[in-house]
Formats: sequence, structure tokens, C-alpha cells
Amino acid sequence: MPRQARLDSAGTPHHVMIRGIEKRRIVADERDQKDFVLRLGRVARETGTSIYVWALMSNHAHILLRSGQQGLAKLMGRFLTGYAVGYNLRHRRYGHVFQNRYKSIVCDADSYFTELVRYIHLNPLRVKLVGDLRELERYPYCGHGVILGTIKNDWQDRDEVSTVC
Repeated sequence: MPRQARLDSAGTPHHVMIRGIEKRRIVADERDQKDFVLRLGRVARETGTSIYVWALMSNHAHILLRSGQQGLAKLMGRFLTGYAVGYNLRHRRYGHVFQNRYKSIVCDADSYFTELVRYIHLNPLRVKLVGDLRELERYPYCGHGVILGTIKNDWQDRDEVSTVC
């Protein structure tokens, strides 16, 4: 059965989910985590994509974004392919890193957007990567600290999130 086409017009807000193949890790160490975040930021800037919310866990990631002029497929193709190639080289492995293609859901309501901000940012707490909200504010592999102003990065769009939360 063929896959359905995605709604991929510029400016569409998406909740994107990425999972490791067979639910395996997509990051093995801090170097992988840093590479994931740096690549996401670089490709977002290059494609004009607004990243509002994101969280990286050991075997999956969530990203809430508004696609740029080149669309979601271009962003995700460049980001995931580049990351997988680097990951495989670093860990001397071959094959897929990610399970299937990424999943995306169009975020077309303000109430859904607000709920996604909470859901995505609380993921590291739920899976016990951090112990409490204070740790989450300083956790560098989630956009929560950027929204609160405790962590700086120049590619995450805090303004859109700050107005709804």
C-alpha cells in the first residue's frame, strides 16, 4: 500500500516525531546529542524553518516547527540523512538509524499548539532524563530552557511560544 502524500506547503506548522529503528537509540553519547542539536539548528536556519519546541530523548525526538519556503520534506531529508551518515561513521556501523520515515501531524489549532508545547517539553521529565522541572530548565537537549531564557541558541523561535504560554 503506497504512503499518503504529506501536506508540505511552506508555512505549515507540524508536530514531527522521529524514532530509532526497532526503537533503538538515535543518540549513543553526548557527542551524538550535540551533533543532533547543531544539525537541527543549522538546517532550520538554512531552510528558513521556524523551530518552536523540540526534545531529544535516547530513542526518539519531537519537534514542533513551521516549515520554511523549501517545505518540510527538504528540511527533514537534509537533517536526518546528514545525522544518520555522521552517526554511522562515528559508531562504525551501517544501515538505517531511523524507523521508517518521520511522522508529522499538522498543528492547525492554537489549543493543540499550546498542548504540544507542554507535551514535548515535558518528555525528558517523563522518560526520566531529568529529575525535576529545575533540571529540565538547564537540560541542553530540549528547547524548554530556551523558552525560559536559561539556555541560549539563535535558531529556536521563542517569541511564538512565549505569546501562547
